[in-house]
Amino acid sequence: MTEVPCQQSEVPGMNVDVNAIFQIAGIGIIIAMIHSVLKQMGKEDMAHWVTVIGFVVVLFMVVSMLDHLFKEIKTIFLFQ
Repeated sequence: MTEVPCQQSEVPGMNVDVNAIFQIAGIGIIIAMIHSVLKQMGKEDMAHWVTVIGFVVVLFMVVSMLDHLFKEIKTIFLFQ
């Protein structure tokens, strides 16, 4: 098979990290499955805690991505 090289984004300096989107989606799917299993086992409290912990993990991921975005914007507009 012939491998196709990764295409760079058209705008210089704009890297779209699709892996982060897939990681967040994967975490959501896994948390939903664990929540369903725990709820059917009658452990609703544990199911809710798993959901809260999953939400916090994704929240930290999004906050770090937003921090990176704001740093990029700062460097673009302040020409540093």
